Amino acid sequence: MLKNLLAKVWRRTPKKVRRWTVGLTQSRFAVTAAGVVTDDHGRVLLLKHVFRPGSGWGLPGGFLGAGEQAETALARELSEEVGLELESAQLFTTRVFKRPRQLEIVFRCKTTGEALPQSIEVSESEWFAPDSLPAGLPQDQRDLIRQALAEGTRSERGG
Repeated sequence: MLKNLLAKVWRRTPKKVRRWTVGLTQSRFAVTAAGVVTDDHGRVLLLKHVFRPGSGWGLPGGFLGAGEQAETALARELSEEVGLELESAQLFTTRVFKRPRQLEIVFRCKTTGEALPQSIEVSESEWFAPDSLPAGLPQDQRDLIRQALAEGTRSERGG
């Protein structure tokens, strides 16, 4: 009975107050899209971001804009950062980080062309063979690349 009463009160509360209350009581996360981007030779695209900690090497991607879909954000980031267009993108996994508070949506992607830095955010771009990833690439990204490529191979074989 109390539950029903609270539900009625909540529904009659002005929308702005409800949003404000939810904002105070719920965790906030930044949402990003990233891609394990491969070419026709099975190489993986990595970008050296100026603002990325450590070696700077990592998967391409970035923050979603307000109301933007994850795949659209990834396509936009690839175009803005290295001038590439996505040929295909398939949802691979999602990851949640505590620090920074972030939800990352990861795709397996295909593209062709030359990746040339187009943004001040990216100092280098390079295609790497999966067994020759650069030193300093974080272990979690190495693992993510390995898993994405293994799953891609299984799905290509129909298994």
